Order: sequence, then structure tokens, then C-alpha cells
Amino acid sequence: MERGPAIFAGVVFALFGGGLLVWTAVRVRQRRPVAQNVSPVASATLAGLASVIALILGTWCFTRL
Repeated sequence: MERGPAIFAGVVFALFGGGLLVWTAVRVRQRRPVAQNVSPVASATLAGLASVIALILGTWCFTRL
């Protein structure tokens, strides 16, 4: 019964984290802002941290199967 929600949550976290990580890397590489009206270093760091946390949560969900 708990297998379905764990798979769904793992996929959602993995897709979000991977997408955010790729998007942030592309924006930083192009030297474009990650967020408006925020320090470029702070916004890239926060977005990178959020993406890594989401990937870790997705991995954790998959280990619960």
C-alpha cells in the first residue's frame, strides 16, 4: 500500500531536483541571473542547494521501497 506513494514522491522529487539543477547550471554558465533582484552568488547557491536536497529526498524515497 505504501509502495505507490513512495514511487510517486521519489519521481517528483527527482524530476524537480534534476530540472532545477540543470536550469541553474545553464543560467550560471550563460552568466544570466538565477533570480531577479538578488545577489547572483546567493541565488545560484540557494537554487543549487534546493536541487541537491530534492535529489536526496528522491533517493531516500526510492530506498524506502
